[in-house]
Amino acid sequence: MRAAAEWGARGPRLGLAEWTVLAVVCERPVHGFAIAALTASDGDLGRVWQIPRPVVYRAIGRLVDAGLISADAVEAAGGPPRTVYAATTTGRERAMAWLAEPVPHVRELRSEFLLKLAVLHRRDADPAELVAAQRAVLEPIVAALRAEPGGPEPGGPEPGGADTFDRMLAAWRRVSAEAALAFLDEL
Repeated sequence: MRAAAEWGARGPRLGLAEWTVLAVVCERPVHGFAIAALTASDGDLGRVWQIPRPVVYRAIGRLVDAGLISADAVEAAGGPPRTVYAATTTGRERAMAWLAEPVPHVRELRSEFLLKLAVLHRRDADPAELVAAQRAVLEPIVAALRAEPGGPEPGGPEPGGADTFDRMLAAWRRVSAEAALAFLDEL
């Protein structure tokens, strides 16, 4: 039995590996070995986010348990038999909703957001709505970071103290968020 913390209002909470596997299975029925090839370092999706083969198979198991994919057929040509998985209606609906949802944190742009763009590109789908939604999430974050006090204050602590690092961290967050916003504008 799965821990209650793993289940949300719309079913199980999925990690990035599960979302990736689900999105790939939604493209067409496929076996785990093919998904592992796509998410390997030289694969179409692995260029953005690599998923080790054991993690792919664990994700498949979780998706089957959640009723988002199901075994569709078994291929037995030229090697060991491979189970082919297909997305259920619920799985397709959840994957489409995930692909349309912006990420909540700047740090997730490098992983989850780029992965969504890669999946949309594989589907030859227009990412404009996702980019606009992501921009809408990011703009208030950038505005808040720009409004934070920064820079040394007269009579403040000596350089190298905790306040100095706090300013460095604030500068990093602000510049990273501004760069992410510039990236979205370029798209």
